[in-house]
Amino acid sequence: MRPAGFCPDCDDVNRRDFLKATAAGVAGVSALSVPASALLAGQPKKDTPRRKSETLVAQFYQTLSDEQKQKMAFPFDHELRSAVDNNWHITKVRLGKDFTGEQQELVREIFLGLHSPEYADKVLAQVAHDSDSKGLEDAAVAVFGTPGTGKFEFVLTGRHVTRRCDGDSVAGAAFGGPIFYGHAAQGFNEKPDHPGNIYWYQAVQANKLFDALDGKQRELALRTDARDEQGTDTVKLGGEPQGIPVAELSSDQKQLVRETMADVLAPFRKADADECLKLVEAGGFDKLHMAFFKNMDVGNDGVWDVWQIQGPAMLWYFRGDPHVHTWVHIREPKQA
Repeated sequence: MRPAGFCPDCDDVNRRDFLKATAAGVAGVSALSVPASALLAGQPKKDTPRRKSETLVAQFYQTLSDEQKQKMAFPFDHELRSAVDNNWHITKVRLGKDFTGEQQELVREIFLGLHSPEYADKVLAQVAHDSDSKGLEDAAVAVFGTPGTGKFEFVLTGRHVTRRCDGDSVAGAAFGGPIFYGHAAQGFNEKPDHPGNIYWYQAVQANKLFDALDGKQRELALRTDARDEQGTDTVKLGGEPQGIPVAELSSDQKQLVRETMADVLAPFRKADADECLKLVEAGGFDKLHMAFFKNMDVGNDGVWDVWQIQGPAMLWYFRGDPHVHTWVHIREPKQA
């Protein structure tokens, strides 16, 4: 268990105050607009021009010595490329001790470029906070394939972080494969309102949908069989869908699902968010299911900390007990 700490870049927002404050203000916000949390915080900062992350990966690869490549460069089809976990290092090398200052800065810019301007700095601060470092020093990186000459994928991992950059080398996979994000803002066991957690706003939005359900719909949506966290197996697609089918929701309720999708995608760069939505729509928006897990309710307050959006070829599993872990896997739907 880690000692309690505070992330200075995280907004300390009580979720019930947040629900009340945003209920009226975001009623007319479209699914692709700025998330409610950003509206409360004020106007998002302007986009800062950055070099494309894929370009930086190629540049980073060119700086690697043969010794470094032996430790963290692999063939593109290596099985390790598709792995994901909540707290892991894909290789034994660490950014802060095994790479030059120039290489560290390149990786930092790659990471920032994978996120939206509104969230990039907050996400970097979250990773630093959860790894007890100043930035990405404790992160591990791997490169699969050869950037700039063919298929490739760059993967960065650590505590509460798995990010990928593949230049669309991995066919039919959003983000280039499964990703993970999380936050333990004020200790391992967070309070019911998850103060300071930069991702809790996503659960606030998801709970708006639950609040809009009628009694029979809530019976379908509430479950007690949340999936276990088992590394890459956690994001295995398929199986029996859990929760209420989106097809059975009203148009207003479906809009809340779309707003939830917009909020969970808000931290990521537009190209990846757009690809996710495209793949979800290709699989059929009405084929999605949404579930809330009542046996994992921090504080027993009826505000669901654990929930998921699931489709035939997608999973967004938000596990806010005891702190936030989020597992994501979205692929192109299989053709019949």
